[in-house]
Order: sequence, then C-alpha cells, then structure tokens
Amino acid sequence: MMNMLSSSEVNESEEQRQEEAPSTFQKIEELESHGISKQDIQKLKTAGYHTIESIAHSTLRKLTDVKGISEQKAQKLKDLIKQNQLVSTGFTSATERLEMTKDLITISTGSSDLDTLLGGGIETGAITEVFGEFRTGKTQLCHTLCVTCQRPLDQGGAEGRAMYIDTEGTFRPQKLVAIAERYHMDPSEVLDNVVCARAHNSEQQMELLADAAAIMCESRFSLMIVDSATALYRTDFQGRGELSERQMQLAQFLRQLTRLAEEFGIAVVLTNQVVANPDGMSFSKDNTKPIGGNIIAHASTTRLKFKKGRGENRICQVYDSPTLPESECAFSITAAGLENAKDL
Repeated sequence: MMNMLSSSEVNESEEQRQEEAPSTFQKIEELESHGISKQDIQKLKTAGYHTIESIAHSTLRKLTDVKGISEQKAQKLKDLIKQNQLVSTGFTSATERLEMTKDLITISTGSSDLDTLLGGGIETGAITEVFGEFRTGKTQLCHTLCVTCQRPLDQGGAEGRAMYIDTEGTFRPQKLVAIAERYHMDPSEVLDNVVCARAHNSEQQMELLADAAAIMCESRFSLMIVDSATALYRTDFQGRGELSERQMQLAQFLRQLTRLAEEFGIAVVLTNQVVANPDGMSFSKDNTKPIGGNIIAHASTTRLKFKKGRGENRICQVYDSPTLPESECAFSITAAGLENAKDL
C-alpha cells in the first residue's frame, strides 16, 4: 500500500527544496555584519536596493541620489563590497564561464519543436524579446511560460514562481487554469505562484521593478513577463520632440530588467509591438519592424519574431541571438497554450 504524504510533509519538502536551491544573490541585510547600520540599510531598501549585487552594480552617483546616503557613505559601501569580495566584479577565464553555462536552466514553451529551435527553451538569466503583429501568439506564450516555469527541472521547468507586468490588460488567470490542467497541475497552486501587476503609465511600469526586487528577495522566482514593454512608452511620449526622452527612459527600464535577470537568475520575457517600415520594399510580404530601435535591440539577448501561419499555426523566427542560428519553426495556439504545429 502506498504511503501518502501529509500536507505538512509536502510543505516541508518544498521548503527544503527552496533552501537547497543555489541562491544567485545576497540580501542587503547581510551588510549589517560588516558594520553598515540598520538605518542606512533601510534607506537603501526604500530606494529599491534589496541585494548586495544591486549596490555593487550601481554607480556612485546613483547611490548618492538615495536620501541620507552621502558620497562618503556610498564610497564606503563600494570599498566594503570590493575588499570583502562579496560580489565578483573582476575577470574570469573563459573556462569558468563555460562551466557556468553548463548549468543553464531553460523553460519550456509548451511546444517541443519550438524548444528545440531555442536550444531547450527560454533562457534564464537573460532577456528574450518576442515581437510580432497582433494575434501571433506573444501573449499566449507568456501565459504558457507562467505555468511551465513552475514544473520540475527534468520536465522543462525552473521550479520557481512567475511575475507578470501587464501594460495592455491582456493577463487572463482563466488561461492559466486551462494550461495547468493540460499538465495535470493543481490550478489553485499554479495561480498562487503567479503574481501580476497592472501598469497604467511608463513611470508606474518603472516603479514596479523596485517592488519586484523586494518580492524576489523573499521567494524563489524563475520568470518575469513584461507584456508589453513598449506600449506605454509609445503613448506617454509622442512626436520626434520627445523621442530622445522616450529612448532614454526605455533604456533605463531595460537596464533594470537586465539587472534583475542577472541578480536573481530569472528568465525575462518581454513582448514588443511592430510598426510598418517605411524603408521596406512595398512588394515585400512582411515590411514591419519592432519598435524601440537599437535601444531594445542591444538590451535583448535573444530576439524572436512571431508571424501568422495557416489556421491556428504560427511561425517563430530566430531574429537575433548570440548562440542560436537564424532559423524558424511552426507552432500552434490552443486553448491550453502553445503546442506543436497541427497538420492542416
């Protein structure tokens, strides 16, 4: 007769699993043991610094912008982190970097063909941009990833929670329920492991990243979705007169996303809109281009282009990647998320 685990035993095993998982960051509270006062630590947390890594990667000018942190205190923080080697900021050999990539976790997209195209799935610790016209499956992919990221490592998951920043009102919890049932997962547990915030302007979208860092310090996350990253910047900044300001604000947002991906080892997936390319040839079948220009192109590690196919089938093209060859494959949109392409 099989022994059934009690709920308390399940919770204990879950807590043990999280404790055994290697942490990619150090909480800022650890600086207290190195002589930094609780008051200064609280000031830094209020300003959005929740990890030692976030301080190490910040500039002195940014640290002195924090109310109550003088230039002398900021320099002391920098020196303390460097002298105690709390964060590795120097050179490492290519051999060491190669060893680190061997442990790279990827998250399944729900389609095995698409996973194969992407070398296993969506890469953690990096930004993946997905762009395309409406109804090409961008938001469907985001919802599927919110479920698959919670699955065990040997099943294409990352054993972590998901965070969703919704800028267009497209987040649908009921979609997560259907995807969870497809994978025989408890829908209520899946929903509890996804946190969502609705951003109504570009400033709020930026502020949510500070809240995200605080939440990620307290619980294991493996995925952050921003759907879409550029929509609010298009409406908040209009005309060529505000283009420079828009690009500067967008660059700051993307820099913060990169920081979160590296500090917490999460996969960051952002969707992007497209516009007609006036420089494109009029007889070309697809003369659209992603918005955001070079700013978003340089910030994204991997760029994927989604296109419409026949029926419910869609096409994913590797538009730009440092490791993946330029190729494409078909997948299908279903009520239970992304799946392999269907024969029509």
